[in-house]
Amino acid sequence: MTEPLPTSASRLIEQLFDQGWSVLPHALPESVIAALDADLSSSFAETPFCQGPFYGETTKRFGRLLTRSPHAEALVRHPLITRIARQILSPWCDCIQLNVGQAIAIHPGAPAQVPHRDQDMWQAPKGEIEYLVNIIWPLTPFTVDNGATLVWPRSHGAQALLPDPIDDPIAVGMEPGSALILLGSTLHGAGANRTAAVRRAIVTGYSLGWLKPYENPWLAYPPAVARRFSPELAALAGYRQHRPNLGNFEGQCPSVLLTGAPDRPLAAIDALRPDQQDMVAAFAARQS
Repeated sequence: MTEPLPTSASRLIEQLFDQGWSVLPHALPESVIAALDADLSSSFAETPFCQGPFYGETTKRFGRLLTRSPHAEALVRHPLITRIARQILSPWCDCIQLNVGQAIAIHPGAPAQVPHRDQDMWQAPKGEIEYLVNIIWPLTPFTVDNGATLVWPRSHGAQALLPDPIDDPIAVGMEPGSALILLGSTLHGAGANRTAAVRRAIVTGYSLGWLKPYENPWLAYPPAVARRFSPELAALAGYRQHRPNLGNFEGQCPSVLLTGAPDRPLAAIDALRPDQQDMVAAFAARQS
């Protein structure tokens, strides 16, 4: 039996399905966010500006957050947010995966980002399936003037198929510690930074476990790194097989790599959905 969702999660999910976005205030203590920001300061300083108009040539971006700060795990494994993501995505997958963990710094003078839907990274049918859930975490306060994320309410789901959004955009002002949750089908984009200060943030996100993720997890977190993760974090970061047999290593769950480098041949082991198990069992019964 599925455990009932807490009231806060139910309310946020209701808002997400109604508006396409929601804010979870005080999701984490500001001290955790400040410590993460401090850990990332050298990476922000050393990372070159992006190239190309979508990423933004006055913007810096970098990933591999779980290797850069121990505080990143608090964002990636936030219990309420991951539970919401699972609830939204579970109709179309066995398990979710970490799709992105990226730091973003929008510098003074940066223009507004082109409005976009994150689901469009995959060329797949739209309007019925949600492919991902994204979370934007401010490292510095978000304001109308410094590039707070612009969100178009009710632009998600079937409305994503309309030529124009129904409503005007909202600049989502937030303080560090809060989290903006977006469906992958929701139209959004960073606003223009008209201030003299850098606007910094983290974006984390979860997608259907059978999709190719935005950040290649096995390159970002190879086995030598992932062995230091908890089993739950390693699974979220890609060391988990998705039925049927997707993402396997030598026919087994890739978590086998975290117990030491395999030094012997491995037997491939079925990892099938219940409907496939029934089909195989029925076929085997007919043969006997």
